[in-house]
Amino acid sequence: MTTNGNLRVGLAGAGMISLFHMRGWQEVEGADVVAVCDPSIDRAKERAGEFDVSGVYSDAETMLDECELDAIDIAASVDAHAPLVRAAAKRGVHVMVQKPLTRTVAEAERLIEEVGEGVRFMVHENYRFRPHYMTVRKWLAEGRIGEIRHAQMNVRCSGLVAKDGETPWLINRQPYLVDFDRNIVFETMIHHLDVLRLLLGPLSVKSAHLGWLNGNYRGEDTATIVLENEAGVVAVADGSLCAPGYPPLPSDRLELIGTEGTLIMDFDRIFLVGDEENAVQVDLTGRYQECFTHSIRDFTTGIREGTPFETDRLDNLQTLSLMEACYHAAGVEV
Repeated sequence: MTTNGNLRVGLAGAGMISLFHMRGWQEVEGADVVAVCDPSIDRAKERAGEFDVSGVYSDAETMLDECELDAIDIAASVDAHAPLVRAAAKRGVHVMVQKPLTRTVAEAERLIEEVGEGVRFMVHENYRFRPHYMTVRKWLAEGRIGEIRHAQMNVRCSGLVAKDGETPWLINRQPYLVDFDRNIVFETMIHHLDVLRLLLGPLSVKSAHLGWLNGNYRGEDTATIVLENEAGVVAVADGSLCAPGYPPLPSDRLELIGTEGTLIMDFDRIFLVGDEENAVQVDLTGRYQECFTHSIRDFTTGIREGTPFETDRLDNLQTLSLMEACYHAAGVEV
């Protein structure tokens, strides 16, 4: 720990998403980021400089050996996750790692078994903490629609729409997607599968259909998935990254039919059907940071106080399994 008793944290990965991680650490009490690591030393220096972090590394194992870390925040690409988790766990350093944990369930199961109970281990799956979903969770906890009988989730964005031969917005933001063999289910709708699992309990995949509306990339950009929970409640998740007119980042519409009412979350507006005048409007742009900070606070509190993580590695393994089952149902080997 630092001289003020805070956890010493190292950040592995200084790409786009690391900005929101660093802002989260800045907002959370009880922890200090003392080092930033990235294979690109220039990128590591830039991110560290933005937040007055003195430790800068291009090699994670060197950072782990030299910085006396209590925890590591892994915001690197998915193929770096398992090696970094192993390196940290071997040194007794607690782990938070971005989703997806690994490419496959088999890899994740091996990793979880190897790490065991030696360190605390959490997956940074933060979508369930976004403010509109937190409002939905609150309303459900208050019993506003009774028991859920049916769910429909629609996910739309224009991130892969090619305009006038220009590179699509999503490719500029996440260049690795050019050659990635899986896309919307693996990278985007894994969040929505996690939310549906949270709201409905354990789910199984009944069918899945994948599509390529933009045929220039290997990974699917459209998906329709039918799921069912243990009580027989059906949920349909339908998404596309190639929807002209929508914003480049996903816009979500969730409809939950209950025994006593119907709840609709239409992007940033949440209401009960028949009571639209009491709709709640959420500033999703202004509050985008909140879900990152929530996850980081959960991790920090869990380490300092010994409390469970909401997105513990075993809980998140269920989400990863659900995501992989979608590909199997669509006839895709992973």
